[in-house]
Amino acid sequence: MKRLYIAYGSNLNVMQMKTRCPNAKILGTAKLKGWDLLFKGSKSGSYLTIEKKENAIVPVVIWEVDKTDEKALDRYEGYPTFYYKKDIKVQYKGIRTGNRRTVTAFAYIMHEERQIGVPSLFYLNTCLEGYDTFYFDKQILLNAYHKSKELYENDR
Repeated sequence: MKRLYIAYGSNLNVMQMKTRCPNAKILGTAKLKGWDLLFKGSKSGSYLTIEKKENAIVPVVIWEVDKTDEKALDRYEGYPTFYYKKDIKVQYKGIRTGNRRTVTAFAYIMHEERQIGVPSLFYLNTCLEGYDTFYFDKQILLNAYHKSKELYENDR
């Protein structure tokens, strides 16, 4: 059975996704309205997550994944300990057709009690490559980085 998956972080990186999820297909791009990007994490590192926020927007890619791909994603995302899954209704624009479709897809969201953190440059660059591939506004990602860095430093 195939499911639709919302990627907003390192899984925007097509080469990384093709390696991890060889059967996954890119369906299109969308903007999650009312969601914001943040870097949170643990002692092992900080990674992107999304949280509800009025007037915020997160650019995303909608992937079609099969059960094997989803299991690989679960392992990568540390589901259910690090991230949980949430179904979100989203309207995407098809990569090939340009047609718009409204669907329900799942996203991984980091457990809210995780602390704000600063990601590695490797992780940030992996995400930036995905932003380049899909012509997303890189300032959204960089703003999340700067905001998280500032919050992290003020919290110390």
